Amino acid sequence: MLGGSVWIALIRYIISLTGVIMLFSRMSAMRYDRKKTILCYACFGFFLIGGACVWYLIDWNSSVRASAFVMYLLFTVFSLFMSSDPILLSVYKLALTFYLLAVFLIGGIDISVLLFDGNVWADIITRVVLIAGMAYFIEKKIKDSIRGFGYYMESELDRFSAVVMIISILFGIGYILNPITLDQTPFRLFQILVNFFLTGSLQLLVFRLYLHIGKEKEYQREYQLIQMNHRLLERNIEILEESAEAGRRIRHDARHHNAVIAEYVRRGQNEELMTYLAEYEKGLGTYDARTICANTAIDNLLRAYIRKAKKEHIKVTLDVELGKEPEIPNIDMVAILANAYENAIFGCMEVQKHQSGRDCFIHLTLKKKKNKIVICCCNTCTMETELRHGKPKPEFTGGIGVMSITKTADKYGGKYDFENDNGIFVFRLILTIPS
Repeated sequence: MLGGSVWIALIRYIISLTGVIMLFSRMSAMRYDRKKTILCYACFGFFLIGGACVWYLIDWNSSVRASAFVMYLLFTVFSLFMSSDPILLSVYKLALTFYLLAVFLIGGIDISVLLFDGNVWADIITRVVLIAGMAYFIEKKIKDSIRGFGYYMESELDRFSAVVMIISILFGIGYILNPITLDQTPFRLFQILVNFFLTGSLQLLVFRLYLHIGKEKEYQREYQLIQMNHRLLERNIEILEESAEAGRRIRHDARHHNAVIAEYVRRGQNEELMTYLAEYEKGLGTYDARTICANTAIDNLLRAYIRKAKKEHIKVTLDVELGKEPEIPNIDMVAILANAYENAIFGCMEVQKHQSGRDCFIHLTLKKKKNKIVICCCNTCTMETELRHGKPKPEFTGGIGVMSITKTADKYGGKYDFENDNGIFVFRLILTIPS
């Protein structure tokens, strides 16, 4: 666009390609380690720039008009392969990279034309300065946030809206970089500035939107934790109420037993008294005092939810093999089990509400194998129970716990999955015990 020898073109190609690689890699998670990533991009750049220079020598006119688009099309394909981000998120970050590319390309050309009478070195130096400033700003100010908001964009944005948004950004950039219009008239400069503003505003709005969605998700997760704590408190209150009722019953029964024993003693009926005491001791032996789990916190939790399930006429079976110290903090184990049980009870209650003829059950497996803890919870659910992104939709779980379960699982490098197996909801989780 400013002309020059093939060596000048070579310098521009190197600076521009290095710039987009640097900016894109600052915003994206790479598939390989730093050393291998640099090597791959260096080899790719060598062949790409070499081909562009040969094209420049053979046909200058077509090279000026089309080489940049061909180069960055190939760069797009290669960068999608190099990035470990989901495809939609990678395309969005490439659109943002191309917007920054347009800024330093047009900025270098216009500053050179307007202030330095089209000096090629002014163009080159301006590009270097703009690229360095952008890279520094991304590294210090927005790298963490732009990487962080990607999860929310990928999980919340519907595909049609994402495609429309990305195409709009790319069309705006394509207009800015239009190689056919070479005249630097005031009207052309005004059009470029307006397009920069509109395209940049679209980028900023999308960025702010998904940061807001991210914060909303965090608030939702905290609200779910509050709900979980509320339900755990309800279960603890139930346990206390049952304990108090059992204490009153024991005191009431004790008065009757004392009265009977006193009457036997008063009459001197020792043999009858011994028979009565034997029957009383046998009656005490029928009380089931077996523990479900050696860990007190988990044992109490499971007992509370078993009582809750039985009140709802849900059959419960357990297969628990866990020591007193599972080596994962009780608060995290309770968070997973309480949420899983709440969701299972809710699923069974929905079946009772809409499909009264079906038997409802919950089967929980909890085992420790070497440095792994395995949890599997199966329960009756409606046939309509659906998954989104591999997780049950909130309306099928009562809105409780899935995010809390997955967050706790991620903390320990856990692997989990959810499945609706023809009316049986299955939740599986494997946690790695920290060394």
